[in-house]
Amino acid sequence: MPKFEQLKEAIEASETLSSEEKTQSVKHIEEWVREDRAFGLIYDELLEVNMAFKEIFRELGLV
Repeated sequence: MPKFEQLKEAIEASETLSSEEKTQSVKHIEEWVREDRAFGLIYDELLEVNMAFKEIFRELGLV
């Protein structure tokens, strides 16, 4: 499964993120995929939304 699909699933399953944070985060990921941006950039952008992403990325083995 591609990284972006793993992230989207983890975001949707998160009990830490609000609905607004989930929506905003998925938009960031979709933009990342469209623009073929570096993985580190999406990580930084999502951390700006909520620091809970550190744990999400860690659980997925992406950092």
